[in-house]
Amino acid sequence: MGSISKMQEAILFLIEKDSVFKELHQHYGNFYIPSRPPGFITLCKLILEQQVSIDSAKACYVKIENLLVEVTPETIFNCPDESLKSCGVSRQKISYLKTLAKAVSEELDLESFSAKTADEVRNELIKLKGIGHWTIDVYLMFALQSPDIIPLGDIAVVNTIKELYDINTKEEMELLSENWKPYRTMATFILWHHYLEKRGRKPFA
Repeated sequence: MGSISKMQEAILFLIEKDSVFKELHQHYGNFYIPSRPPGFITLCKLILEQQVSIDSAKACYVKIENLLVEVTPETIFNCPDESLKSCGVSRQKISYLKTLAKAVSEELDLESFSAKTADEVRNELIKLKGIGHWTIDVYLMFALQSPDIIPLGDIAVVNTIKELYDINTKEEMELLSENWKPYRTMATFILWHHYLEKRGRKPFA
């Protein structure tokens, strides 16, 4: 495919392989491809985003940033729980943020992740309390550009697959996603794009 970018390559592969993606591509044209910088701050934001709206998590992070000035493992770990609670962080998420901060300060080398496989990254992060498969999937996709992730713990992905393919079980969805290998991340971005467009929301604003 010569000079075609990896993203274009993935889209071409998927629209050739799957008629639903072909229709979506004809309807929307280009899809929005989200990305985030790798590192501690993105993982903190993902913890804050668990089970709440993006807007709510964003407001919470802005308050933390205003409080600490610089968000680092040290400033998070040393910040009194009550101060973080005043920013709108739940007790549970305070515990998760501090667990992450301690791990990054002591033994977790986030910079090494760029040279590791998705499975190796998952095995390291899953050990941390408060970081589950959804958080890891999104980090792998957005921050590390792992090409073959399908987050079947994401409600938007699951609901969009149900709507577009009329299948309901996780087993059926996993089987369907086999057709999208090795570009399941791009398939997920397409599903998210459709989910947001259908609801009149700007994709990944």
